[in-house]
Formats: sequence, structure tokens, C-alpha cells
Amino acid sequence: MREHLAAYLPGHPMSPESDAPSVVGPVSGAPYGSAGILPIPYAYIRMMGAAGLRDATAHAVLAANYVAKRLNQHYPVLYTGNAGLVAHECILDLREITKQTQVTVDDVAKRLIDYGFHAPTMSFPIAGTLMVEPTESEDLGELDRFCDAMISIRAEIAEIAAGNTSVESSPLRSAPHTAAALVGEWDRSYTREQAVFPASHSQRSKYWPPVGRIDGAYGDRNLMCSCPPVEAFE
Repeated sequence: MREHLAAYLPGHPMSPESDAPSVVGPVSGAPYGSAGILPIPYAYIRMMGAAGLRDATAHAVLAANYVAKRLNQHYPVLYTGNAGLVAHECILDLREITKQTQVTVDDVAKRLIDYGFHAPTMSFPIAGTLMVEPTESEDLGELDRFCDAMISIRAEIAEIAAGNTSVESSPLRSAPHTAAALVGEWDRSYTREQAVFPASHSQRSKYWPPVGRIDGAYGDRNLMCSCPPVEAFE
């Protein structure tokens, strides 16, 4: 940083302005913050303008309420207002489903990959939930595709609840399914088609995950170094 710009550096949130070289003060909750993030929201606000921001917000709220309305018959929706509406996100509660069937948010999140979706936010702000934030950029076709996938997954959960299959032998617990998993002997209780083409659109445009189901919790709790040993650099 050049000397003539020092006065514009972010300050420390716990330091008096007189003790800091900056006249700007903190720009985030972190010490000194990161002014580098500011041009992005600034440019967005300037390009959108007041009318554009209001329109984008209205679309985001409408999209979230559309998803909540389509899915509330299949998954409880948390934190609705007096009129049954949500804001820009809807929280789908799977806790009771987990109690009844042992199907977890992890199972639903991994199964969504077979449908071509990255999972929504998991277990935040409440453990055992999915927080869906469609934003203003998703069109109606994409919203319906996601809702159809969640409804289809709910039907798979219903098969477990009815005792027609166990959670361990269901496609939910084995998801996501890779292309390599289809090669060779198939010893699962469901078909290959059900595994990788659970929706009609996936036959036209299929995303193939590179990695199948892993024990993510084990990896989070056990540090494993993939670096070569020190001797390899001798």
C-alpha cells in the first residue's frame, strides 16, 4: 500500500480511531476486514439501481414462496409468517422424517446430486433441515425441476416408511451414483436406471458425480495428509 492511501485502509473494530492510521474504520467484523470484497456489492448496487434492487428482491421472495408452497405438503416449512409466507428463503424440516425413517439430510443432499442439483444449505440455522434460497436468478422451469426432484425423493422416503425397503438398501443411502458404479455386477435392490436417471430430464442432460458416497464426518474429524513423505524430497 502506498503511503498516500494509508488513510483509507480499514481500521480495527476494537481500536479507537485516534490510534489507527485509518479514517475509514472497520469494514467488516474481522480485524481490519477486507476492502477487496466491497467493489462487488458496490458495482451490483450501482448497476441495478433502486428499481432494479426492489425488483430483484421481489423475485427472490416470490421464488422462495413458490418453492415453499409446492413443497409444504411433503416437507414441513419452518418460520412462516401469519399468512404462511416466508422471506427470501424457506427452511424444509426433515427432523421428524429422520426420526421415523432414519433418512437424514445427508441422504437427501447426496440424492439430489443424482437429480443434477447441488444441495441447499444443510443444517443451518437448525440441525436436520435444508435451507433453500432460490434467489432472483432462477426461472420457473428450474424451480419446478428442483421441486419435482424433492417430491420424487419424498416418494422414495415413503417407500422406506411403508417398509417396502430399508434405508440401508435404498438409493438414498447409496447416493450419489457414479458412472463407474454402473459397470460390472449390480447387486443393489433397485435398478441402475432408478439410481442414475431418477427424473426424465436427467436422461437428456445428466450430471455424473466423480465421487460416490464417502464418510464426510470421518474426514472432518481425522486429519489425513496426502503429501509425499519428507524423504521423497531428499
